[in-house]
Amino acid sequence: MTTTRPHRVAVIAFPPVTTFDLSIPGAVFGVTLVDGRPAYEVTVCTLDPGVVEASYGLDVVVPHGLEAVERADTVMVTGTGNRFGAAPQVLDVLRTAAARGLRIASICTGAFVLAQAGLLDGRGATTLWTVSDDFRRLFPSVTLTPDVLFVEDGGILTSAGMSAGIDLCLHMIRCDHGAAVANATARLVVAAPVRPGDQAQFIETPLPPERGTSLAATRAWALARLHEPTTLADLARHAGLSVRTLTRRFRSETALSPLQWLLHQRLNRAREILETTALPMDQVASRSGLGTADSLRTHLARHTGLTPSAYRAAARVVGAAP
Repeated sequence: MTTTRPHRVAVIAFPPVTTFDLSIPGAVFGVTLVDGRPAYEVTVCTLDPGVVEASYGLDVVVPHGLEAVERADTVMVTGTGNRFGAAPQVLDVLRTAAARGLRIASICTGAFVLAQAGLLDGRGATTLWTVSDDFRRLFPSVTLTPDVLFVEDGGILTSAGMSAGIDLCLHMIRCDHGAAVANATARLVVAAPVRPGDQAQFIETPLPPERGTSLAATRAWALARLHEPTTLADLARHAGLSVRTLTRRFRSETALSPLQWLLHQRLNRAREILETTALPMDQVASRSGLGTADSLRTHLARHTGLTPSAYRAAARVVGAAP
């Protein structure tokens, strides 16, 4: 991301469009700043500009046609209630965009549109888990993983339903501008910090009652002490629960075990420190709670494929001044 102009995102509304999904790119990318300047420009477009049929009894007005895709850097298709009959013109536009090397993404059932265009053949993908059987039946050449938040394969990204679209946008922001900018955006939209794509997209057990059982305070306590050793017993003691009950409720609220969640937060902190400071690796490891430089190297390589030095170098290239 080395140009002075904002990165252009064209969002294709395919009727009947899911209104929540359609609002996500503008809401997330629209508040992302780099050096105090807007980092993205979002344009919603559709095959036939004007009133577009939408979900939940709400129609939306989309003034732009598909020509908006021609000037885009990223193209997104959001959720739609029409999973089986995408307009040929939309499919042609998507194929052309992919041939130009643009980043292509979908939220929720938008993956059906990408698959109809042939863009997911031989690739990994995901979509809303409740329609995964339909997807597998229609597109057997796609490797579908129905229980994750998002999948990235060769410049094409697909996400699960609704709020997973926020995770997808934050992931793209992190790829473009680094973890610090992505997490700043997450705070602005009051979303969870950047979550890994392989996190489960749904929770089997019901959420606990709101009053008196949320572990939000314990998670905030742990976040403020990432640099300190924290055990399951420490978390349970703060929450006033047994370790077994803590673990069960943690999975109910985050779809992760307490220690998985803690490791992810520490990796996020390590990434931010690598991106924004020149601290030696042992200090990065210490401040993020990963212990030693060797531990930092092992965990970061496992999750990103890069050593800390390589990650820092790549982050400098991403954030280089034009």
